[in-house]
Amino acid sequence: MRLSELKHAGRSPSLPLNIPLADAAGPAELQLLSLLRVLPGQRYVGAGVWRGRPVLAKLLVGGKAARHFKRELDGVRLLAAQGLTTPLLLADGLKDGEGGWLLFDFLEGAESLGDAWKQVEHLPVLADEQSAVLAEALGAIGQLHSKGLWQEDLHLDNLLRHGGQLYLIDGAGICAETAGKPLSQQKVLENLGVFFAQLPKSLEPFTEELLVYYLLGNGEHALPMEALQKQIDKVRRWRLKDFLIKVGRECTLFSVQRGAFGLRAIRREEETAMLPVLEQADALLDQGHLFKTGGAASVGKVEVAGRTLVVKRYNIKGFAHWLKRFWRPSRAWHSWREGNRLAFLGIATPKPLALLETRFLWLRSRAYLVTEYLPGPDIIERFAPYVESGEAPQAELQALDHLFADLIRERISHGDLKGHNLFWQQDRWALIDLDSMCQHGSVSSFAPAYARDRARFMRNWPESSALYQVIDQRLPKVISSAA
Repeated sequence: MRLSELKHAGRSPSLPLNIPLADAAGPAELQLLSLLRVLPGQRYVGAGVWRGRPVLAKLLVGGKAARHFKRELDGVRLLAAQGLTTPLLLADGLKDGEGGWLLFDFLEGAESLGDAWKQVEHLPVLADEQSAVLAEALGAIGQLHSKGLWQEDLHLDNLLRHGGQLYLIDGAGICAETAGKPLSQQKVLENLGVFFAQLPKSLEPFTEELLVYYLLGNGEHALPMEALQKQIDKVRRWRLKDFLIKVGRECTLFSVQRGAFGLRAIRREEETAMLPVLEQADALLDQGHLFKTGGAASVGKVEVAGRTLVVKRYNIKGFAHWLKRFWRPSRAWHSWREGNRLAFLGIATPKPLALLETRFLWLRSRAYLVTEYLPGPDIIERFAPYVESGEAPQAELQALDHLFADLIRERISHGDLKGHNLFWQQDRWALIDLDSMCQHGSVSSFAPAYARDRARFMRNWPESSALYQVIDQRLPKVISSAA
C-alpha cells in the first residue's frame, strides 16, 4: 500500500501493511505489524519492521501531513539537541502527494508511566507506589523545563520506562521558549497545571508535597501554590468541556454515528460487545429482570455473553408526550452525557457503555441507555439496621461525606436524591438515575438545587430516627459563596 492510500484506510486497516518508503540509503519497505494509535485520515502510529529492524512508525497523511511532520521532527530534534533521553530517530521523510514518516528505534518491553499508574491508582491516596510513579514523572518534567522545553500534551503516557531509563516521546508536543535556558516561571506554572489537572482530585491536597520531586529536576523558580492552583483549575475546566464534546463525536474514545434516523454512541473499547445489545435491546428487556416498566421508562437487568448489564428504555407514552420530546435531546442522551461527566470527575456511577436515540427525519422517538450493573445494596437497604441506633459504619458515613463534598465542589445537583438512587460499590456511594442531573455555572443557581437535593435525601428516613439525626449533622446545610 502506498503511504497516500492510508488516508482512505479508516480507523482499522487490515494488517500487516507493506508500505514503500525511502531514506538516504535508498528505497525500502516498511512492514507495519500493529497499530497503537490512529487518527483516521491523518496519523497512524504503530510497530513494524524496517530494514530488518523493529521500529515505531509514525505515518502522517492527508492535507495536514507536512505541518504535522515538521512539528514532530522539530520536537524530536529539540529533545536530542538538549541531551534529553528520547527514542533514536532512524529515518524520516516527507513526499509531496504521499505524506510524511518518522521511524524510531522500537523500545521492546517499554512501559508507559500511564500504565504504571493504572497498576497503583486503586491504592490509598499517595501510597508509596503512587509516589514513585509521580516522582519519576515530575523529575523528568523538571529536567525538560530546565532545558527551556515543555510538552504541550503533557501526560503520563508520554513518558516511557525502558532499561532503567525514562524516555520522553511525542515530539509533536515539544515546544521551546529559549532552548538551553530554564523556562520562565509563567510557562512552568502553565505546563505543571496541565500535568496536575490530569491527576485524581484526591491528590490535590498533596500538590505542594509532590512539587518537591519537580524541584529536584528544576529548582530555578519559586512556585506560588495559589498561582499553580489557578492554572490547574483552568485546565480542568477546559478538559471537562473538551471531553463532553467528545462523548457525542466520533473520536478515539467514542464511536458515534449521527444521522436523520438515529444517534448511536458507544465507548470505543465496548463497540464490538455493545452493537448486538443495542440491536436487540427490546428483546433483552422482555427477557430480563425488570426494575421498572411502563410509563416514561423501562429499566431492566439483562445478561449478555455472561455479563450483567442495565438497559434503560425511554418510552414515548403517546402523541402528546412525543410532541414534548421529539424536538429536544432525549433523556437517554442527557444521562449518557452526565454519566460520562461524573466518571470524568471521579464521582462513582455505573459506567455508561452505549446510547441509542431512534429518529425519523431527525425527530426523536424512543431512546436506550446501556450501563454497567451495580450489584451492591442501595443506601436504604445498607443503612436499614441502623435507623434506630444511628450507629452506621464510619467508613460508609465518611464515604457519604465525600460524595456530598464532591457534588458541592463541582456544583452538581442530582435532581432525585432518593435512597434507591445511591448504591454501595467498592467502598464508595455511586449515583444512578441521572436524568435530572445538572452541573451549575454559579453558586446562585446551585444553592437552591442543593437544598432540594439535601431535603429529598433526608426524607429517606424518619425525622425522629437516630440515623436521620446523625446524617443531618454531617451534611452541609448551607452552600457558601466559595463553593
